[in-house]
Amino acid sequence: MVNFINKLLREISAHSKLPILFKWLSFKLSNYSAFDLSYTTSYVAGTANQNNYLKAHVKAFNLNANFEHELNYSDILSNDIEISTKPLRIMMLGLRGFPNVQGGVETHAENLAPLLVGLGCDLEVIVRSPYQSHSTGNLWSGVKFTRIWAPKSKGLEAIIHTFLGVLYAAIKRPDILHIHAIGPAVMTPLARLLGLKVVVTHHGPDYDRQKWGYFARNVLLLGEWMGMRFSNGRIVISKVIRELVIRKHGVYSSLIFNGVVMPNTDISEKHIEQFGLQKNKYVLLVSRFVPEKRHLDLINAFNLANLHDIKLVFVGSSDHPDAYMQSIINAASGNANIVLTGFQTGDTLGSLYRHAAMFVLPSSHEGLSISLLEALSYGLPAIASNIPANLEVGLSSDCYFELGNVNEMANLIRMNINQVVANDTRESLRSWVNEQYNWKNIAAKTFKEYQSVV
Repeated sequence: MVNFINKLLREISAHSKLPILFKWLSFKLSNYSAFDLSYTTSYVAGTANQNNYLKAHVKAFNLNANFEHELNYSDILSNDIEISTKPLRIMMLGLRGFPNVQGGVETHAENLAPLLVGLGCDLEVIVRSPYQSHSTGNLWSGVKFTRIWAPKSKGLEAIIHTFLGVLYAAIKRPDILHIHAIGPAVMTPLARLLGLKVVVTHHGPDYDRQKWGYFARNVLLLGEWMGMRFSNGRIVISKVIRELVIRKHGVYSSLIFNGVVMPNTDISEKHIEQFGLQKNKYVLLVSRFVPEKRHLDLINAFNLANLHDIKLVFVGSSDHPDAYMQSIINAASGNANIVLTGFQTGDTLGSLYRHAAMFVLPSSHEGLSISLLEALSYGLPAIASNIPANLEVGLSSDCYFELGNVNEMANLIRMNINQVVANDTRESLRSWVNEQYNWKNIAAKTFKEYQSVV
């Protein structure tokens, strides 16, 4: 860190054209190996013919990598956005990384970023080096990655990484710095002082999460206030969060829901056999192992339901092994019908969704649960706790149980586990999810937000 600061100060004079407030922070990152920079070049060209069909070719050259994405022009027109031959330079910050990194914000960015590239953005994501696999490389689906060090510590990694990321962004001068989540948003005023235009996405009131102590909760509250009050543009992922922002901060925000990728449901059962599972013979929860997901409530409800020949499956793990994770392991170790698969992706995760009997989400805190949307995208029957974010998804009223009411949850599991769901019912559910939570529409609305800020 000392060498970092010394090098930073030595390079002040090389950047006379940068804002005065930024001069003392300037240095040549291209010579600083800690940032693992990607030396890529890209260009974007968009054309539309008389049939209103837009083909946005995005080619990014980095060794053998290349990417091409096609968009239907009517999707763009319906969202009232403009495509320019000059790409918007967007930098994302506030997430661990992607693809295949556990977390709701990470899944959100993984699905959103390539579509923004397809709309004409030159997109760079600043990721946390401990989480980003080097096998991914510096380029993925047209999205460029820059790895910056972060301590792998629950309380420190987000704020330290975001601070370093803002300094890097101030050097690179993107058109927009897009910060995800209210913890990283605490650096919004610094980014604005350094002359950056900032969009913040509020993914949920993280200070309500059970895992945080007094100090961390107050930092998150401060981050929410700074992000909502000092950003140039604000995005919220649910109506509940939009109402919260209006009530607490008195500012407008753009409502852009989380989305879901509609999966191929023709997935073999062989992927679940490795866990000793059979089709339609297990209850599923997909989430990180954090207290607000209420795994122990679900274990208690499952035991109360006393189901014959049915298993309970937890897909996920903890970023930071702790007492809560150990409590889940201890509860599962004494019950052969509780299966812990660890974090899963790809066909294995898809197969676990596809062949489950039902999905249960007992959580006490959500922004807008991507795992619940994913379950519905497979046509999987689901029940959830009656917190506002889950109610907003719009399941039928008999699919909700009172938060923490283990007896009510057990009764709903019993009622739903043996019901045969017709294929046309599953397809209707899938169609509804696709209409409400389509990533192409989400990307177009996000692009429009960028344009309004620029």
